[in-house]
Amino acid sequence: MLAAYFDCPGGPENLYVKKVMKPHPGEGEVLVKVAASALNRADLLQRRGKYPPPKGASDILGLEASGSVAGLGPGCKGRWKIGDAVMALLSGGGQAEYVTVPEGYLMPIPSDMTFIQAAAIPEAWLTAFQLLHFVGKIQKGERVLIHAGASGVGMAAVQLVRLAKAIPIVTAGTQEKLKATANAGAAAGFNYKNEDFSEKVLAFTQGSGVDIILDCVGGSYWEKNLNCLSTDGRWIIYGLLSGGEVHGDLLARLLSKRASIHTTLLRSRDKEASNGCQQSFTENVLPYFFGGTSPHLQPLVDSVYPLHEIAGAHRIMEDNKNIGKIVIEMPA
Repeated sequence: MLAAYFDCPGGPENLYVKKVMKPHPGEGEVLVKVAASALNRADLLQRRGKYPPPKGASDILGLEASGSVAGLGPGCKGRWKIGDAVMALLSGGGQAEYVTVPEGYLMPIPSDMTFIQAAAIPEAWLTAFQLLHFVGKIQKGERVLIHAGASGVGMAAVQLVRLAKAIPIVTAGTQEKLKATANAGAAAGFNYKNEDFSEKVLAFTQGSGVDIILDCVGGSYWEKNLNCLSTDGRWIIYGLLSGGEVHGDLLARLLSKRASIHTTLLRSRDKEASNGCQQSFTENVLPYFFGGTSPHLQPLVDSVYPLHEIAGAHRIMEDNKNIGKIVIEMPA
């Protein structure tokens, strides 16, 4: 089968399409013929040699996929049959023509959704769901500040905050991105490049600040985050785009607000925890993707690239040009 590959860490130019062995489903696993797989920051980090896959996972890029069931391993419990349209969060291997997935990790694709749209759901939406519900314990009426609001996780988080009857506030780097987040349901949005988001957030919340911050930026935002975090607020760090170094009296500032820092990485969580998150998402959120539901949830696809143009897709994400998800389409 064909798969996205790189022989040594480096830039997007190191990526190419390689012929590799097609996987065989093991005990309790399902073989999926991949139709599409979305791109994630983790793919970029793995390509640079900074985010290796977990032990035992495929070294092929791709943390999510949509497609159809092509084979069943021994011990499968009969939940899925050949031809079923499915999507899944993966520990790796999604950017290939086939991937094996534990049967419990598969989710059905809503009947009125394309494979391209479905590929934009698993990583972004499960990450946002985990951050808000499993880590942040979001409550009705709370205010949530979402950094990188126009990213895949950001756009999912905006809609999930609304679904939880809470108030989403975002930061983004362009007016176009802020407009997209407003269309998705953001109550307010601020351009971090030309305004102090902490001052704007405090003004919007009439000085009380936000209850939860979803932060994929890290070090450079710590002071502004604490400025606009409410008393007893939860600051959730799930990425370090600006690095992890902090210069200043973070602990005293944190203590003065009785605030807490939580950190998480979905990819490295144990299977039991990840599976519990996925089951809860399937039961409580996935039904809202089906047509005719209110509120209606919608994945946002920025652009679609064929597998052989994967290097171009990586460049777009590295330049922060995408609004929503970049999807890689597999050969038919």
